[in-house]
Amino acid sequence: MKLADSERLPKDADGPVFAEPWEAQAFAMAVALNEAGVFGWGEWAETLGAELKAAPHRPYYESWLAALEKLVEAKGVMTRPERLARVDQWDRAAKATPHGAPILLSRG
Repeated sequence: MKLADSERLPKDADGPVFAEPWEAQAFAMAVALNEAGVFGWGEWAETLGAELKAAPHRPYYESWLAALEKLVEAKGVMTRPERLARVDQWDRAAKATPHGAPILLSRG
């Protein structure tokens, strides 16, 4: 089955869509990491498939993100503590940002 045929993939009449900007960003990160040689598409498909199977009711792009997180840790791109620290940074920045304004991470 092709990815676009997945029932869990958000779609409209024209095909797959992103419901939120972060979904497109997660998609783009996977493409960029593949192009950089961090992982191959076969490995990506296997990891994403495992995430989709492990949590069948989880929204599609949350599984995409979980697969991406697993691969960046497995490939040594980012350690688990580094990833969790970055998630915390983004969470704090998002909570401190007025609705509609760009989220900016502090440099300090």
